[in-house]
Amino acid sequence: MNKIWLVIKREYLTRVRNRSFILSTILLPLFFIGFIFASAYFAASSTESQKVAVSDSNGIFKNSFQNDKLITYEFPDDVTPDNFKEKGYSAFLKIPNDYSSSNDSISLISTKQLGMDAEDKIKDQIDDAIRNQAFLKNNIDKKILDSINKLNENGMYHFRTVVKQGKKTEKSNSALSYGIGYGSGFLIYITLFIYGAAVMRGVMEEKMNRIAEVIISSVKPFQLMVGKIIGIAAVGLTQLLIWLVLIVLLSAISTSFFSPETLQHAQAMNSSMGAAANNSAAINFLHAKSTFLSANWALIIPCFLFYFLAGYLFYASLFAAVGSVVNEDPQEAQSLMLPITMPIILSFVIMTTAVGKPDSPIAVWGSIIPFSSPIVMMGRIPSGNVPGWQIIVSMLSLVAGFILTTMLAAKIYRTGILLYGKKVTFKEMGKWLFRKS
Repeated sequence: MNKIWLVIKREYLTRVRNRSFILSTILLPLFFIGFIFASAYFAASSTESQKVAVSDSNGIFKNSFQNDKLITYEFPDDVTPDNFKEKGYSAFLKIPNDYSSSNDSISLISTKQLGMDAEDKIKDQIDDAIRNQAFLKNNIDKKILDSINKLNENGMYHFRTVVKQGKKTEKSNSALSYGIGYGSGFLIYITLFIYGAAVMRGVMEEKMNRIAEVIISSVKPFQLMVGKIIGIAAVGLTQLLIWLVLIVLLSAISTSFFSPETLQHAQAMNSSMGAAANNSAAINFLHAKSTFLSANWALIIPCFLFYFLAGYLFYASLFAAVGSVVNEDPQEAQSLMLPITMPIILSFVIMTTAVGKPDSPIAVWGSIIPFSSPIVMMGRIPSGNVPGWQIIVSMLSLVAGFILTTMLAAKIYRTGILLYGKKVTFKEMGKWLFRKS
């Protein structure tokens, strides 16, 4: 056990003292937070509005168009499609008498593209004006129509979703559970590739440099493999915890630079431009603190840490086994990695379904089978619909799978780490699995 600890200590200290580790650990959260808040800042600080000159031959649109901070509508008499730019307008909206005719339709004339969102906003204004005019023609009182429109703007009702399980009821947020589930599963998915490949590269480097021969003279191959796997796992966990702390601190500090008026203005811009606004994710991030607190973090965080570590340990032993049999040909490593990477990719595909349908059969079985459970189960847990027995069975099967893969990988590692100059096949590795020690 002391020898395993020495290998763990060596792997951990060598990697955390590396300059690339320090830079990536610090710069990635800074880039992530900087990108989000830069997008939010540019969205919030943009105050440029479009001025649209409207030619309304019917006279029904003048009292219907609503100005906002992005688009202002004016109805001048001396503005034409030829001189609207000289008059200081961004565009000219021509509404003929028979706007329903394809030969004489409504035209928006501009010297440059206004953007898809601005065009959609203008179309919505036109649709509302035509609909209101149709209501008035059918003898619906204008005061009643105005009251209905005002009620619709302010929200006609308050909608909420409540999940009831036995006597326990709690508020549900499908978008929140989807985002947390997808983000957690995606993070584990990336981690399995990054740190699994790190284990494989470390084994390959020691083998190619003949360092493994020296180490194995005093440490058993199994002890070396387990120490390397746990040491890199500690590095990954350290980096993850530092990222989480830095992201929380940086987000808390960054939001203090935005005044309430700026946030309100950014939100108004976002809503007025419709759901397709490019900066909606950044704006929503600034307003999501109270929503995120409603998630069941007491369950999500421990489960994430378990599946993060257990999933890594499950696949890291397989990556170590592959690294031990690879020689100097990089294509050989890619072909041997395929049976390991395919289940990881398939797990991610299943997870994309599980976050939306956590009770579907493929999601349930995918969260129990060890090859896919680290990614799929984290896609299901934030929904709050996962029975406790399924979580327990998933964890036990993953632990059992980790023990089994470590034992099998150790047999391959023991022989492959000292094998040079020969291309190893899957058939030959299969023979090693059943060879007695």
